[in-house]
Amino acid sequence: MTCTLFSWLILLLALTTPSQGHHFGPKSRLRYSRFLDPSNVMFLCWDFDLEAEVITFELQVRTAGWVGLGVTNRYTNVGGDLVVGGVLPDGNVYFSDQHLVDEDTLKEDGSQDAELQGLMEDAFYTTMRFSRPFRSCDPHDQDITSDTVRVLAAYGQDDTLKLDREHIFVKSIFLLQIVHPDDLDVPEDTIIHDLEITDFLIPEDDTTYACTFLPLPIVSKKHHIYKFEPKLAHRNETMVHHILVYACGNASTLPTGISDCYGADPAFSLCSQVVVGWAVGGTSYQFPDDVGISIGTPMDPQWIRLEIHYSNFHNLPAQGIYDSSGIRMYYSPRLRRYDMGVLQLGFFTFPIHFIPPGTQSFMSYGLCKTEKFEEMNGTPVPDIQVYGYLLHTHLAGRALQAVQYRNGSQLRTICRDGSYDFSLQETRDLPARVEIKPGDELLVECQYQTLDRDSLTFGGPSTINEMCLIFLFYYPRNNISSCMGYPDIIYVAHELGEEASDSSMEGMMAMNNVEWTPENIKKAEKACKEAQQTVIIKTIDEVVENTTGWIPDIIPTPRGPCLESTGGKVEPHDKTPAGFRAKPLSLSGASTASPGSLPLATLLFTQGTLSLFLATLQARD
Repeated sequence: MTCTLFSWLILLLALTTPSQGHHFGPKSRLRYSRFLDPSNVMFLCWDFDLEAEVITFELQVRTAGWVGLGVTNRYTNVGGDLVVGGVLPDGNVYFSDQHLVDEDTLKEDGSQDAELQGLMEDAFYTTMRFSRPFRSCDPHDQDITSDTVRVLAAYGQDDTLKLDREHIFVKSIFLLQIVHPDDLDVPEDTIIHDLEITDFLIPEDDTTYACTFLPLPIVSKKHHIYKFEPKLAHRNETMVHHILVYACGNASTLPTGISDCYGADPAFSLCSQVVVGWAVGGTSYQFPDDVGISIGTPMDPQWIRLEIHYSNFHNLPAQGIYDSSGIRMYYSPRLRRYDMGVLQLGFFTFPIHFIPPGTQSFMSYGLCKTEKFEEMNGTPVPDIQVYGYLLHTHLAGRALQAVQYRNGSQLRTICRDGSYDFSLQETRDLPARVEIKPGDELLVECQYQTLDRDSLTFGGPSTINEMCLIFLFYYPRNNISSCMGYPDIIYVAHELGEEASDSSMEGMMAMNNVEWTPENIKKAEKACKEAQQTVIIKTIDEVVENTTGWIPDIIPTPRGPCLESTGGKVEPHDKTPAGFRAKPLSLSGASTASPGSLPLATLLFTQGTLSLFLATLQARD
C-alpha cells in the first residue's frame, strides 16, 4: 500500500514542480540508443510497444536551445515531421508537433499527435522525452514502420525556432528492432575465434573480392557458435563493403593463399553455403537463445571460405594499405536446441539481371521453388523455421521483400524493407517465426531507381553493378545453400522488339540496343515478370539442380488503422486515412499537463493524497 501511494505521490509532485530539471512522468528504461551526428552531440534513446503501436523517444542534445526529432524521407527533408521543444530561461517549457514546409521553415501541425513526457535543461544538455503513435491520422506525420526509418534531428543554440542546416542531421535506423542483445543469454564459458584475412594489400581497383580458406575451430565435442561481429582493421572501415563466411563441404579440395574470389581460378569461388554475413552499416548479431551454428561433429563443415568485398571508389594508392579484417565468432560447449542454417534467395547474380537507366522505379524478381529440396538434401527436410533475415542490394536498390506462396496462394510477406538504405545492411529478427513447408514457393522482389544513370546497370559483383538477395536465417539446418531464379532473357528481348537467338548472351547484348523510353522501361519490367523463370538450387556440396516456374502476383499488405489524436484535430483540408482508432496511453502512461495550468481539482487531489500517505505512515509506526 505504501509503495503504491508513494508512486502516486512522486507522479503528482512531478506535475506540480517547475519544469526545469524535472520530468513530467515516470522514467521507464528505454532499451535502444544511438548517436545521431558524427560529433556525438545528439544522443537518442527509444523504445516501443508493438501491441499499442506507440513509440517513445528521448533526445539529449548538448545545447541550451531548442531540440527537435522526427522522420523524413530519402530524398528531401521538406515534408518531414519534427517534434520540437525546449526550456525557456524562466523555466517554462514549449513543445509542439510541426513539419517542414520548405528547407528553412517549420509550421505547426493542426493535429498535435506527440505526447510530451518530459523536458529538462541543465548546464550542458537539453533533454526532451515524448511518445507518438506509429501511424497517426495526420498526413503531416511520417509513419514509424518495420522498414528502415530516416530519423530527422535538429537543434538550435538558443530558443529561437530557426532551422540551421549545420545543425540538421538525418540518420537511417531500424527503429522496431525486436530483440535487444541485453535480453539474450551469454554463456560464461565463451570462446572467441577470429576468421580473418592477413595483411592483404588492397588493390587500387574500385572493386575487389578477396577470398581465402580457413579452418573452423577444432573441438573435441559439439559446440555452438552463438554470436558474430565484424572485425574491421582501423582506418579501412570505409573500404570494406561486406564480409561473408561460406561453409565448405568436407569432400572439397581447397586452394591455399588469397586470391580473387571470382577471377581466373574458379577454385576460389568454391563453397556457396553462407554461414554468417556482415555488410556496411551492420554491427554484431547474436542468435536467439535456442539456435546456434554447430561445429565439432562429423556432419559439420571443417573449413570455410572467407570473402571480403572492398570498394575503393576513391582509388587510393595501394602502397601501405594493408588489411586484416574478418569475422569474430563467439562459441560455447553449452548447446542450444537447434542447429541453424542460412538460405540464400533472390535474383541469380549474373548480367541477365539488367536495370534500365533513368527509371524512377524498376522491379526485378527471383523465384525459389522448394519442391526439390528433399531430393537434393538426401534426407527428409523438416519444415523450415525462419527467425531472421539480411537484405542486400547495391546502390540502386530502394526496396526488397520476400513473399511466401503455398498451393498457388499468397500466404504472407516474410520480410520487407520499403525504405532500404545501402548504408544500413544488418541482420534483423522477425517479430514471429515463419514456417516454410516443402513445396512452398518463395519470391524475392527488388525495386531499383536509376535516375542518375545513363546506361544499363547489370547484375554483378561490383558496387556499381546490382544484386537482389535475401538471406533467411532458419532452423533446423539442411544442406540447401541457395535457391535463386532468373527470367528467360530471349523472351524479354523479343518482347522489346529485339532479335536474339537461343543464346542468353545474345539476349543480354540485345538490351544495349533498346532505346530506354518510359514506355520501353515499363514493357521490359512487364516482360521480365511474365517470362518463365529458371530456378537454380544449390547444396553445400555444390550439387546444382534447375527447375522452372512463373512469377506470381504479389497482393499488397494493407496499411493498418491510424490512431486518432488526443491533442488537436486534423486540418480541414487534410484527408484522414480510412480507418482509425482511439489513441492509447503512451508507453509510460505519463501525463503532459503544464505545471502552471493544473486545475484546482488536481491540486486538491495532490493535497489529499499527501495527507493519506502521511496518515498511512503514522498508522505503521
